[in-house]
Amino acid sequence: MEEQAALYSERGTVIGRAPRPRVRAENLRHGATGIVVFNPQDRIYVHQRTWSKDLYPGLFDFTAGGVIQAGEDPFESARREAAEELGVRGELVSLGEADYADARARYRAFRYWMIANGPLKLQAEEVLGGEWLEVSALIAQAAADPGRFMPDAVALFLPWLASLDALPPASGR
Repeated sequence: MEEQAALYSERGTVIGRAPRPRVRAENLRHGATGIVVFNPQDRIYVHQRTWSKDLYPGLFDFTAGGVIQAGEDPFESARREAAEELGVRGELVSLGEADYADARARYRAFRYWMIANGPLKLQAEEVLGGEWLEVSALIAQAAADPGRFMPDAVALFLPWLASLDALPPASGR
């Protein structure tokens, strides 16, 4: 059966469902999760998306996440996506909801961060590879070449990361 995405209203409530290909083709407003993954050394995992992805193939991303399936709770969707894409589990901390829209994607974002303890297990269908970067290095790279990164991650998470003064909340400092 075809994956059904949860459709969201402008107010952030679920209003229906649609097959994922239709969501992409018609740029329907849906729900999606994004998770910034830190390691215990306060670095963020930055990875390259595979060239087969249906949205922004080959770009670099500093979030795990994806489309919320019909009937799925956003928090549970975030847990599922972090486990599927990067093989990580851990405590998710909410950064709240936000909206994102461009010519290719329109969605209600459910934003989180987490600390990954242990090695990553990358999903080959979605992630080509990646590295752990200091927050300041990620911000500098995104400023120098923003077109190299996922535009939604830049819009939804980079301002928050910049406000951390190069220290993620994971550090406890």
